[in-house]
Amino acid sequence: MRKLLLFAVLILSIAATAQTAPTPCSSVKPEAKKMSRPSPPACTEFQFTGGKRVVIQYSQPKINDPETGKPRKIFGGLEPWGEPWRAGANEATSLVTDTDLTIGDAKVPAGSYTLYIQPEQSGPWKLIVNKTTGQWGIPYPGEASDLVRIDMQMSKPPETVQRLTMSFEKKSGNSAVLNVEWENTRASVPVSDTATGMGVQK
Repeated sequence: MRKLLLFAVLILSIAATAQTAPTPCSSVKPEAKKMSRPSPPACTEFQFTGGKRVVIQYSQPKINDPETGKPRKIFGGLEPWGEPWRAGANEATSLVTDTDLTIGDAKVPAGSYTLYIQPEQSGPWKLIVNKTTGQWGIPYPGEASDLVRIDMQMSKPPETVQRLTMSFEKKSGNSAVLNVEWENTRASVPVSDTATGMGVQK
């Protein structure tokens, strides 16, 4: 009986790990019709010592209108101030991690989440980690399903960024910085693995 119980616990543990293990970006193969969208899918990840990782899958809208080709005002225009933005286009932007993270000053347990960003006309923007997953990017499911809201550090990229771009910038120790860049704005937040050592950007 005891052996049976231990076996059941082992199976449940393996299943739980499989549920939260993110698919590496190198193994993400979007359909051709998605790649031909005006806002194609993209992926960025950061791998920590021991093989744990955090993976973000999102879509890359661009400044120029896909129909007219003319530039658009993005923040404070296409994306209003003070409202949650899906941080991409098409399907919801996903974050999956198989290790407990600290993002900014907030704890984010291993699991699957949806990311939103709330642009602000003045003051820091908010990174929203939402517990509802698997949905289309809009509408925002509501603050009641948020796990955390995190202040982001604001700066400007060296040049205008035509397509929304997310990337992990490796730092010392067990941490990286997630940079979200579009138009003339960069919003950043530190991300660290609370259990393992230094990460390796992929």
